[in-house]
Amino acid sequence: MLTPTMHPRPDQRRSHGYPPRNHKVSERVTADDRPMTNTQANTQTNSTTETDTTDHQTDGGPDPSPSGQQVSVLARDEGQHIHVLDNLATIKVSPEADGSMSVVEFSANRGFGPPLHCHRDEDELIFVVEGEVVFRSGETEVVATEGTSAYLPHGIPHTFQVLSPTARMLTVTASATTTPQFDRMMVELGIPAPTPTIPSDMEIDPATVALVGAAHGVDILGPPPAPLTD
Repeated sequence: MLTPTMHPRPDQRRSHGYPPRNHKVSERVTADDRPMTNTQANTQTNSTTETDTTDHQTDGGPDPSPSGQQVSVLARDEGQHIHVLDNLATIKVSPEADGSMSVVEFSANRGFGPPLHCHRDEDELIFVVEGEVVFRSGETEVVATEGTSAYLPHGIPHTFQVLSPTARMLTVTASATTTPQFDRMMVELGIPAPTPTIPSDMEIDPATVALVGAAHGVDILGPPPAPLTD
């Protein structure tokens, strides 16, 4: 069982050129424990009518969905690699123009954390694949280890920070009102990475981060977490 671990907040944080953390965050805790509904009906049939399976294949590949997207299966380290904000971001799923979610895997070194921010329209689910990460929202801090998932609804300010030597996280964003833009924001902020390696000491312009974020539905509300001291 995951035990929330509270950490003292540093008395001082470096501004890094971001807006000061002088806003009041209203916390919201939601839980939906409704069981999933099995929508598959038992429709076993004794019909001997033959089905032409070629009707379901267009070119020998996976069937496209009504939106035109296709099944995609990617192995570890496969995807579109980007160096962004001292992270390795690997885009696993892009919603394109009519999809409903984006999936980006992040690998980062100890101490990394994004600026305090919130998503206007996209809900975010972060799954910790490897390492240890502390998630922060308002006055709440929870340390998450391998196998932990964190649900971060749109409209709620949050950030996180890597506590282990390195960490790997899978981030899924989705929206009921708009096509997710999180993966496109990573592309615009970062540079193509020829290999899946974690960058270091990238030049980061807070004003650019704020502008690009706002254009993709992410509002920057404060600086990144303070450097770790132990």
